[in-house]
Amino acid sequence: MIKEQYQHLKPQPDYLLERSLSEEGYLTVAGVDEVGRGPLAGPVVAAAVILDKNNIPVGLNDSKKLSKKRREELFVQILETSIYSIGEACVIEIDKLNIYHASHLAMCRAINGLPDEPQYALIDGNKVPEKLKIPALAVVKGDSKSLSISAASIVAKVSRDNYMVDLAQHYPEYGWEKNAGYPTKAHIFALKKCGVTPHHRVSFRPVHNILYQG
Repeated sequence: MIKEQYQHLKPQPDYLLERSLSEEGYLTVAGVDEVGRGPLAGPVVAAAVILDKNNIPVGLNDSKKLSKKRREELFVQILETSIYSIGEACVIEIDKLNIYHASHLAMCRAINGLPDEPQYALIDGNKVPEKLKIPALAVVKGDSKSLSISAASIVAKVSRDNYMVDLAQHYPEYGWEKNAGYPTKAHIFALKKCGVTPHHRVSFRPVHNILYQG
């Protein structure tokens, strides 16, 4: 079956998997990806995107492989041409559930936020969220293989980056407009100097150690 063979193809985003699913009767396929597992601050954000097969933006790829300028250009094009939804899990949920389960929660929220339930979901990663109620396939490195997942990765990345830029206005010491909450040297230094904010993930070791040191 093509879905099984697809996992072993050289990573290069295309519409092959979506087309195969359409031939099997799944006419609305959502690509789903998340961003923000590694940061010390801020939510984990997921996006679900259903591309218009007749109007797919040119240049879609894993958001990590694109420049900031190109991501933002494609972000606008995706929102203009596709059906999309954004979901997130907040810091409290991350600390309560752990980042793995919080990421899956954000994915489910993104899918549930679509105007109409898709018939199938392509999930970036190696496991489908347990609480997902529609047929789905986990695609390892899917943001480099499926155009729908690539689009979702871009929407999630730009959305979260924009959120962290806004949040940085209230907490300028931490440089979130530049590091997006990731554990850069400057961010760690600010944590030690200025302390932990309500937007930091207490369950993450660097934050936990600073909060409870001494």
